[in-house]
Amino acid sequence: MTTTAASSSHHLSPAFPGRAPWGTASKLRAWQQGAMEKYVQEQPRDFLAVATPGAGKTTFALTLASWLLHHHVVQQVTVVAPTEHLKKQWAEAAGRIGIKLDPEYSAGPLGKEYHGVAVTYAGVGVRPMLHRNRVEQRKTLVILDEIHHAGDSKSWGEACLEAFEPATRRLALTGTPFRSDTNPIPFVTYEEDNAGIRRSAADYTYGYGSALADGVVRPVIFLSYSGNMRWRTKAGDEIAARLGEPMTKDAVSQAWRTALDPRGDWMPAVLRAADQRLTEVRKAIPDAGALVIASDQDSARAYAKLIREITGTKATLVLSDDAGASDRIDEFSNNNDRWMVAVRMVSEGVDVPRLAVGVYATTISTPLFFAQAVGRFVRSRRRGETASVFLPTIPDLLTFANEMEVERDHALDKPKKEGEEDPYAESEKEMEEANKEQDEDTGEQDMLPFEALESDAVFDRVLYDGAEFGMQAHPGSEEEQDYLGIPGLLEPEQVQLLLQKRQARQIAHSRKKPDTEADLLELPAERRPVVTHKELMELRKQLNTMVGAYVHQSGKPHGVIHTELRRVCGGPPSAEATAGQLRQRIAKVQEWATRMR
Repeated sequence: MTTTAASSSHHLSPAFPGRAPWGTASKLRAWQQGAMEKYVQEQPRDFLAVATPGAGKTTFALTLASWLLHHHVVQQVTVVAPTEHLKKQWAEAAGRIGIKLDPEYSAGPLGKEYHGVAVTYAGVGVRPMLHRNRVEQRKTLVILDEIHHAGDSKSWGEACLEAFEPATRRLALTGTPFRSDTNPIPFVTYEEDNAGIRRSAADYTYGYGSALADGVVRPVIFLSYSGNMRWRTKAGDEIAARLGEPMTKDAVSQAWRTALDPRGDWMPAVLRAADQRLTEVRKAIPDAGALVIASDQDSARAYAKLIREITGTKATLVLSDDAGASDRIDEFSNNNDRWMVAVRMVSEGVDVPRLAVGVYATTISTPLFFAQAVGRFVRSRRRGETASVFLPTIPDLLTFANEMEVERDHALDKPKKEGEEDPYAESEKEMEEANKEQDEDTGEQDMLPFEALESDAVFDRVLYDGAEFGMQAHPGSEEEQDYLGIPGLLEPEQVQLLLQKRQARQIAHSRKKPDTEADLLELPAERRPVVTHKELMELRKQLNTMVGAYVHQSGKPHGVIHTELRRVCGGPPSAEATAGQLRQRIAKVQEWATRMR
């Protein structure tokens, strides 16, 4: 090992490339130090570190690599990354502390100037024996970055096992340890819980909630937009629906795709709002950038064109994980441009700390993809920075947004209960789509029985720290501007306070207007819960059960009780009532029943 690599292990920047939180520029972050101490104390062969995106997994891993090289525990390092772009980023980061990794390695002996190689999971999948031979010849540390990718396909998992089974040490890293399938991840320990379900067991975990409290990541403000959608099915039927209203799974999917259609009015309105938000954020963070995560190449090109029309400036377009795309990401990372548009899983390879505003313009609805996508915006560079992510009012997405701080592990077994669905058990096909490295137009879109006709947008709510704020407002209205104009540099508790004030002002303004002028549902967000079709049916069922019980207690007929509930709580018959109205009636029946006891 060179003197440079050995000596630099004692003088590491905590967040090369430059991502230390305030006040820690000369030492490791507390979690990185804690994970290092645990590792050094236990000296395990396998170690799984789960740290939220943006927390500094690269820094921890390279600090550990430097320590192991310096103490002659290992003689070389192999880094396995999900994409070509990330492979190069690893080599650059390692080079900054004197560990030289060859990101172009393909075969044969490694040059004497290198301490190891950086490769992709796909590359290992093609030639596992090549890597096994290298690992067998010299004591090796293998760093498996975002190791959940080793479960993407059976062949990748098997290739990793074959290639790295003889390794002296293996360090597995991930920001999102949960997967929606049950493919075991290589070199990960699974332990059975009380319900008999085997779950991944991390050796060190540093979740989003902890990172937020430490100021290592930014808090995220989610701005959700509803609106009226109209589309035509294969049978020729025209369907109209409003985003956020309970619908069947198919209808939600088609309404969602209608919203994202660049020819409608929803996307231009949301991009306009996101650009206004970016302008506000840039007052405090002059180099702040924005990213649209698109579903496919055609949409990405259309969104880039819309951004040009809205802003008068060109957006950086990243269509696939090729060398050109990697260069464009690097260029955008280092310049001052406002917008980038990227496709699908390129989001995980987009490592641009200045990204502060995002638009979730894809129909991928797995918690894994959502967490990775939001992870692009949470890297904290200085105190008080916030991230803003715009999304459609889709029940699954709002659930994920409200559960940002929930830590999950990868389960090898699924709970099997009659009629109970696991909300995180998305289809394997969707996971494959989400994890595709290629983003070519497959032509599948043309075969789907669906045609988007028109869409409009309505500002719906703001989600922050598990709470919801705001009444519905038209794009461009004073009420919408109130939320878009929240300063970009604020302490987390100041964000909460400002959102409460904005909502109070909106409610006061609404009360002064005559009822005839109210063309939108003028209720605060917490009184307009977004639920699925299934959840709404469950609420109706619960109400009917409660009313049935109260019939026996009071002696009054069902119809009389339902009528009385409508009189007291307001609203239409229960078949047409919203989730909020049903919950109100359930609470009222409970109250009546309690009084009679």
